[in-house]
Amino acid sequence: MQEYWNLVQKLKAIKIQGYIRTHRAGDTGVGKTLEDLLGVKENNIPGPNGILIELKSARKDSSSMLTLFTKSPSPNRSNSVLLQRFGYPSKKGNNRLELHTTINALALNTLKGKTGFKIDVFDDRIEIVGLAFARTSLNNFIGKGEPVTALKEVLGYWDMITLKKSFERKLPKLLYVKADCRGRGENEEFWYNEAWLLFGFDFKNFVEFLRKGKVLVDIRIGQYPDGRPHDHGTGFRVFPDDLELCFLHRERVL
Repeated sequence: MQEYWNLVQKLKAIKIQGYIRTHRAGDTGVGKTLEDLLGVKENNIPGPNGILIELKSARKDSSSMLTLFTKSPSPNRSNSVLLQRFGYPSKKGNNRLELHTTINALALNTLKGKTGFKIDVFDDRIEIVGLAFARTSLNNFIGKGEPVTALKEVLGYWDMITLKKSFERKLPKLLYVKADCRGRGENEEFWYNEAWLLFGFDFKNFVEFLRKGKVLVDIRIGQYPDGRPHDHGTGFRVFPDDLELCFLHRERVL
């Protein structure tokens, strides 16, 4: 508990410093810089009653999503199936495939102008689903050929028990720090001047936010030189404006 309150005092001291130049150019600079200033090597910290508190930071007015936690789908071959079905040539020009996309429970996404996939939320599991196409001979006798019928195809899944364990391990409490920013790239600067302790985001709320499309799934798969898929982190993510709404209790600490 003492370590947590020491951290809050550090945040107050950082706020007084005003704008601080980023320690890393790009989207992750706001988090990396804050972790360095706090002396935190991981993105969680000891909190009251020994419960770990997840540390998140974001630029104010940013539209970039925040990752709640990461968990690869089952079975193990799911990433390989997704990459082979929906992957496209890497921008690095290395003759490998990659797949970077975001999906939700509301509608199939679009990849390179083609229909992609989505998630379906059930009581016992969450499925990644796409469309498979089958032909039926219904109209053969009247000379219209074989019509195409769209069928749901399950490409991977998370069972609720496993997902609940990942959720509870990562999100008992969250310290959310916001920063004003100015400049760009290596010259970007952050002023960390607002922080909230968020708690009360239970698993039932999480599932409901998935159904409503407020929590999304970010797929980031690459490919090793031997063709095996490389999962860069399948993340359950939320937009900054929705993050605080996910929690029943909010306490401003900065």
